[in-house]
Amino acid sequence: MFDIGFSELLVIGVVALIVIGPEKLPRVARTVGTLIGKAQRYVADVKAEVNRSIELEELKKMKTEFEDAARNVEQTVSSEVHKTTADLQSAWQPPADTVPPLSSDSPLAEPPPAYRHPKKNWRLKRGATPQWYKQKNGVRARAQSGAARVARFRPPRLG
Repeated sequence: MFDIGFSELLVIGVVALIVIGPEKLPRVARTVGTLIGKAQRYVADVKAEVNRSIELEELKKMKTEFEDAARNVEQTVSSEVHKTTADLQSAWQPPADTVPPLSSDSPLAEPPPAYRHPKKNWRLKRGATPQWYKQKNGVRARAQSGAARVARFRPPRLG
Protein backbone atom coordinates (compact mmCIF):
# COMPACT_ATOMS: atom_id res chain seq x y z
CA MET A 1 0.00 0.00 0.00
CA PHE A 2 2.49 2.61 1.18
CA ASP A 3 6.10 2.27 0.15
CA ILE A 4 7.84 3.32 3.33
CA GLY A 5 11.46 2.36 3.48
CA PHE A 6 13.92 2.35 6.36
CA SER A 7 15.07 5.93 5.72
CA GLU A 8 11.51 7.30 5.89
CA LEU A 9 10.89 5.44 9.16
CA LEU A 10 14.11 6.88 10.57
CA VAL A 11 13.01 10.42 9.66
CA ILE A 12 9.57 9.86 11.26
CA GLY A 13 11.22 8.48 14.42
CA VAL A 14 13.59 11.50 14.73
CA VAL A 15 10.70 13.98 14.26
CA ALA A 16 8.58 12.08 16.82
CA LEU A 17 11.51 12.12 19.27
CA ILE A 18 11.87 15.87 18.91
CA VAL A 19 8.13 16.69 19.03
CA ILE A 20 6.99 14.24 21.72
CA GLY A 21 10.10 13.99 23.81
CA PRO A 22 12.11 11.03 25.06
CA GLU A 23 9.95 10.50 28.22
CA LYS A 24 6.60 10.08 26.46
CA LEU A 25 7.84 8.41 23.24
CA PRO A 26 7.72 4.75 24.49
CA ARG A 27 4.16 5.15 25.79
CA VAL A 28 3.01 6.86 22.57
CA ALA A 29 4.72 4.18 20.46
CA ARG A 30 2.96 1.45 22.50
CA THR A 31 -0.42 3.17 22.06
CA VAL A 32 0.13 3.63 18.31
CA GLY A 33 1.14 -0.04 17.97
CA THR A 34 -2.01 -1.13 19.86
CA LEU A 35 -4.23 1.02 17.65
CA ILE A 36 -2.59 -0.26 14.47
CA GLY A 37 -3.06 -3.86 15.67
CA LYS A 38 -6.75 -3.21 16.40
CA ALA A 39 -7.18 -1.65 12.95
CA GLN A 40 -5.52 -4.67 11.30
CA ARG A 41 -7.78 -7.09 13.23
CA TYR A 42 -10.85 -5.04 12.24
CA VAL A 43 -9.86 -5.13 8.56
CA ALA A 44 -9.21 -8.88 8.77
CA ASP A 45 -12.66 -9.42 10.38
CA VAL A 46 -14.35 -7.38 7.65
CA LYS A 47 -12.53 -9.38 4.94
CA ALA A 48 -13.53 -12.67 6.59
CA GLU A 49 -17.18 -11.55 6.84
CA VAL A 50 -17.23 -10.55 3.16
CA ASN A 51 -15.69 -13.90 2.18
CA ARG A 52 -18.26 -15.78 4.29
CA SER A 53 -21.15 -13.90 2.70
CA ILE A 54 -19.80 -14.63 -0.79
CA GLU A 55 -19.40 -18.33 0.07
CA LEU A 56 -22.92 -18.39 1.53
CA GLU A 57 -24.36 -16.95 -1.66
CA GLU A 58 -22.46 -19.53 -3.71
CA LEU A 59 -23.72 -22.33 -1.47
CA LYS A 60 -27.31 -21.08 -1.80
CA LYS A 61 -26.94 -21.00 -5.57
CA MET A 62 -25.51 -24.56 -5.57
CA LYS A 63 -28.33 -25.71 -3.29
CA THR A 64 -31.01 -24.40 -5.64
CA GLU A 65 -29.23 -26.04 -8.60
CA PHE A 66 -29.09 -29.39 -6.79
CA GLU A 67 -32.75 -29.12 -5.76
CA ASP A 68 -33.75 -28.42 -9.36
CA ALA A 69 -31.67 -31.35 -10.61
CA ALA A 70 -33.15 -33.67 -7.95
CA ARG A 71 -36.67 -32.54 -8.83
CA ASN A 72 -36.02 -33.23 -12.53
CA VAL A 73 -34.59 -36.68 -11.76
CA GLU A 74 -37.56 -37.47 -9.51
CA GLN A 75 -40.04 -36.45 -12.22
CA THR A 76 -38.20 -38.49 -14.83
CA VAL A 77 -38.05 -41.58 -12.63
CA SER A 78 -41.71 -41.33 -11.60
CA SER A 79 -42.83 -40.92 -15.22
CA GLU A 80 -40.75 -43.94 -16.25
CA VAL A 81 -42.16 -46.00 -13.37
CA HIS A 82 -45.72 -45.06 -14.30
CA LYS A 83 -45.07 -45.89 -17.95
CA THR A 84 -43.49 -49.26 -17.06
CA THR A 85 -46.33 -50.07 -14.67
CA ALA A 86 -48.89 -49.32 -17.35
CA ASP A 87 -46.98 -51.48 -19.85
CA LEU A 88 -46.82 -54.37 -17.38
CA GLN A 89 -50.51 -54.04 -16.55
CA SER A 90 -51.43 -54.14 -20.19
CA ALA A 91 -49.11 -57.12 -20.79
CA TRP A 92 -50.58 -59.13 -17.89
CA GLN A 93 -54.21 -58.50 -18.82
CA PRO A 94 -55.20 -61.11 -21.37
CA PRO A 95 -57.96 -60.23 -23.79
CA ALA A 96 -61.48 -60.68 -22.39
CA ASP A 97 -62.52 -63.35 -24.91
CA THR A 98 -59.61 -65.74 -24.11
CA VAL A 99 -60.06 -66.01 -20.30
CA PRO A 100 -60.90 -69.64 -19.42
CA PRO A 101 -63.55 -70.03 -16.70
CA LEU A 102 -62.38 -71.60 -13.45
CA SER A 103 -64.08 -74.90 -12.72
CA SER A 104 -64.45 -76.55 -9.32
CA ASP A 105 -62.20 -79.47 -10.33
CA SER A 106 -59.37 -77.16 -11.35
CA PRO A 107 -56.35 -77.14 -8.97
CA LEU A 108 -56.47 -73.34 -8.73
CA ALA A 109 -60.10 -73.22 -7.54
CA GLU A 110 -59.27 -73.61 -3.85
CA PRO A 111 -56.44 -71.78 -2.04
CA PRO A 112 -53.65 -73.75 -0.39
CA PRO A 113 -54.10 -74.55 3.31
CA ALA A 114 -52.93 -71.93 5.80
CA TYR A 115 -49.80 -72.46 7.90
CA ARG A 116 -50.37 -74.05 11.31
CA HIS A 117 -47.84 -73.90 14.14
CA PRO A 118 -46.71 -77.39 15.34
CA LYS A 119 -47.87 -76.56 18.94
CA LYS A 120 -44.84 -77.58 20.92
CA ASN A 121 -45.54 -77.15 24.61
CA TRP A 122 -42.47 -75.67 26.30
CA ARG A 123 -43.95 -76.20 29.77
CA LEU A 124 -44.12 -79.94 29.12
CA LYS A 125 -40.51 -79.97 27.99
CA ARG A 126 -39.46 -78.01 31.08
CA GLY A 127 -41.24 -80.46 33.35
CA ALA A 128 -39.37 -83.41 31.84
CA THR A 129 -36.30 -82.77 34.05
CA PRO A 130 -36.28 -85.29 36.94
CA GLN A 131 -36.88 -83.94 40.44
CA TRP A 132 -33.72 -85.59 41.86
CA TYR A 133 -31.61 -83.73 39.27
CA LYS A 134 -33.19 -80.41 40.18
CA GLN A 135 -32.57 -80.98 43.90
CA LYS A 136 -28.99 -82.09 43.37
CA ASN A 137 -28.07 -79.12 41.16
CA GLY A 138 -29.93 -76.50 43.16
CA VAL A 139 -32.79 -75.65 40.83
CA ARG A 140 -35.32 -73.96 43.11
CA ALA A 141 -38.88 -75.19 42.95
CA ARG A 142 -40.24 -72.75 45.56
CA ALA A 143 -39.26 -69.18 46.33
CA GLN A 144 -37.63 -68.73 49.73
CA SER A 145 -36.12 -65.74 51.47
CA GLY A 146 -32.42 -65.64 52.17
CA ALA A 147 -32.94 -66.23 55.90
CA ALA A 148 -35.13 -69.27 55.24
CA ARG A 149 -32.48 -70.75 52.96
CA VAL A 150 -29.78 -70.23 55.57
CA ALA A 151 -31.95 -71.80 58.26
CA ARG A 152 -32.70 -74.75 56.03
CA PHE A 153 -29.05 -75.62 55.48
CA ARG A 154 -27.79 -74.73 59.00
CA PRO A 155 -26.40 -77.76 60.82
CA PRO A 156 -28.52 -78.94 63.76
CA ARG A 157 -27.55 -77.81 67.25
CA LEU A 158 -26.02 -80.35 69.54
CA GLY A 159 -27.05 -80.09 73.08
